[in-house]
Amino acid sequence: MSSILVQSTAAGVTDACGIEPTFVCETIFDWTDSKFVAVASEWLLDRPVRILLIVVAAWIGVRVLNRALTRFTKSIANPSADGALQQLRSRGPGRLLIEEKASARAEARAETISLVLRSVISAAVWSVAGLMILGQLQIDLAPLIAGAGIGGLALGFGAQSVVKDFLSGLFMLIEDQYGVGDVIDIGPAVGTVEEVSLRSTTLRDVKGTLWHIPNGEISRVGNFSQLWSRAVLDIEVAYDSDLRFAQGVIQRVADEFWEDKEWGGDELMERPEVWGIQSLGASGVAIRVAVKTEPSMQWAVERELRLRIKEAFDQARIEIPFPQQTVWFRHEGDFAPDKPDLAISEVEVHDPNQPGFNEL
Repeated sequence: MSSILVQSTAAGVTDACGIEPTFVCETIFDWTDSKFVAVASEWLLDRPVRILLIVVAAWIGVRVLNRALTRFTKSIANPSADGALQQLRSRGPGRLLIEEKASARAEARAETISLVLRSVISAAVWSVAGLMILGQLQIDLAPLIAGAGIGGLALGFGAQSVVKDFLSGLFMLIEDQYGVGDVIDIGPAVGTVEEVSLRSTTLRDVKGTLWHIPNGEISRVGNFSQLWSRAVLDIEVAYDSDLRFAQGVIQRVADEFWEDKEWGGDELMERPEVWGIQSLGASGVAIRVAVKTEPSMQWAVERELRLRIKEAFDQARIEIPFPQQTVWFRHEGDFAPDKPDLAISEVEVHDPNQPGFNEL
């Protein structure tokens, strides 16, 4: 008799609370022996508590992941973690980048990466939590998951370029390939970076044109202003000049340039070097001089060095070559097969921009 009662009670619990009854539903059914009260108690007590626990767990998970993400982004964006950069900085203050600027750039990169990844993490965690809540409400998730999968597939095909731009921008920020203020060459344009986002890069060239380039279309980047730069000049002198004397004049100008407080202490990182004869050209001999400069200062240094070397050459009477060409004229009617030399004359053509051309 008792076994029949137990089986009847188990069948009633299964009928009221399902195959896997919850503790609340089973307990209330045992107390009241009422299917309606048991089901109502489960909806009013057990399910809200479970949903609340899911929400709390999702909130805690987001907070923990955000903290870990913040530490991660700071570590990958901190320029002091770069061994090469730290080695250059150890040479003295002002030798590479001003500390405040480097710190601000690192903080901006970390904040940008952190905001994006936080959004992704939050969306993922709360999406999973939402599905779990719908499951607690006994809503069939199969159609929702299938529809979401089809929609995601269609969106993925339609937004391939956007995803490509997003991933390229994310890796660009993580690797610190360039930042606002850098002068870069990205193929279609060369200019100063004015804005960097995960979608595109905005830079302005020397003519003032503002370029907007999607990050996914950037196949290579040349950064003229990261860590340090170098000014390289090929100074040509005439073939009949004393090359050793000319190199000495250039070296003297370079040394004076390094000792100039206005330039050597701010724009230059190392003493300029005269590397020697670079090429034997059609009009003259090129002597190469190079100097390591602060980022983006190579062009100003080159212009100043050219001015000083030109003034020193004028004082030392060292001739800077100009294009020359020998032209042979064959006069019609004067040609004699047996005397070809009589029909040819030699004329030397000089560059009209050179002094004294009008006197020729």
